[in-house]
Amino acid sequence: MFEKKVYIQRRSVLKSKLNSGILLFLGNEDSPMNFKDNIYHFRQDSTFLYYFGINEPSLAAIIDLDEDETILFGNEMSIDDIVWMGRQKTLAEKSADFGLSNILPLDQLDIYLKKYQGKNRTVHFLPPYRPENKIKLTNWFDIPMDQLKERSSLSFIKAIVAQRSIKSAEEIAELDRAASISADIHLLVMQQAKPGMYERELAAKIQSEALASGGNLAYPVILTVQGEILHNHYYGNQLREGQLVLNDSGVETALGYAGDLTRTFPVGKTFSAKQKDVYDIVLSAYHHAKGLLAPGVRYLDVHLASCKILAQGLKDIGLMKGNIEDAVQAGAHAMFFQCGTGHMMGLDVHDMEDLGEQYVGYTDDLVKNTTQFGLKSLRLGKALEAGYVLTIEPGIYIIPELIDRWKASKQFAEYINYDTLETFRNFSGIRVEDDFLITESGSRMLGKHLALTTEEIESIRSQAY
Repeated sequence: MFEKKVYIQRRSVLKSKLNSGILLFLGNEDSPMNFKDNIYHFRQDSTFLYYFGINEPSLAAIIDLDEDETILFGNEMSIDDIVWMGRQKTLAEKSADFGLSNILPLDQLDIYLKKYQGKNRTVHFLPPYRPENKIKLTNWFDIPMDQLKERSSLSFIKAIVAQRSIKSAEEIAELDRAASISADIHLLVMQQAKPGMYERELAAKIQSEALASGGNLAYPVILTVQGEILHNHYYGNQLREGQLVLNDSGVETALGYAGDLTRTFPVGKTFSAKQKDVYDIVLSAYHHAKGLLAPGVRYLDVHLASCKILAQGLKDIGLMKGNIEDAVQAGAHAMFFQCGTGHMMGLDVHDMEDLGEQYVGYTDDLVKNTTQFGLKSLRLGKALEAGYVLTIEPGIYIIPELIDRWKASKQFAEYINYDTLETFRNFSGIRVEDDFLITESGSRMLGKHLALTTEEIESIRSQAY
């Protein structure tokens, strides 16, 4: 946990941004896997964690802006809890650690909400993503479940996004730590991978190291020889000489802050000439995007500039043709790069995505393009500010099904060399990713250096087995 004053200050800042009403914060509950007491790993709601700090299930809180009152709702451990889990700090003791003194049993929340509604006081709530919280909100406010998102409080969302987007010194230290631990784990995987292993063996090493670090995984590991599948969580393939391994994984610290790194390396000791050509195109786009990061720069422009570097590189090796500016504007490059160049990071690996991408990554003056293939997957477009933390993650992905579909309809035939592309049909994919802090004068990478060039990676792989 951070110092008590951090949480008190966070709540104070939030209260200053909103005028009146009740701010409702719903923590998460335990979620059963296959029966009540066999639960998934618990993860607290990030907004609740940000303002109240207590990382345990079945909690809620309200901030009454008019009465200047903050109440935490939760239950003390029962004797059954103590028998099964052992004596821990009481809820009152935990609450004191975060500057909270007014604590009521959880069942009192319903009474308080009815009281507020009876006095026609506005209760602000956030878009729910857990089914149990959707049910609660539906029952409390008589709102159809499919309308909860649109009936959530926009002023509440925007106030939280504005505050959580700018990372404090304490948060930056945690994000640095998450990135550094993640880099160490990536290096370990590069050193230990060898032909004949299964993807699951390497994924297990990542999981083990994440737990050993005192935290956990920030998101399910993507460890695959089928790197063209952007979020591939299947670990059943056997590594074979000549293939590439794409490792997209990151650690979440004990305080909940995420690391998110990707490296692509050969199963064997060296890249093939074709693999090296494509890797160097991706790396060029990475360096170009990194060099553009600065306050006031729109990330949409960083993304488009990165796409042009990718497209030019693909043209140089014969996969694309024609005018590159026109090709990127039309979206032809999305044959090879179907996603965005990066996203915000913090307590969530896709920071605050539950609050809505339009509010987190865009502004009222910059609406997300949700129709163009490629751009519709760009999670961040708005102008950058000092204190933002984000990823840079260009890639090239050769997807056979996409080739077949676009080739059959002759889509972007003026920009894509389909005959040459067929010779890359089974290439798979390459991604490179690091985490960056926007500073007053530019940016800096978080964490520590991790082998980036093909020469650095081949040096590690030459000693791997």
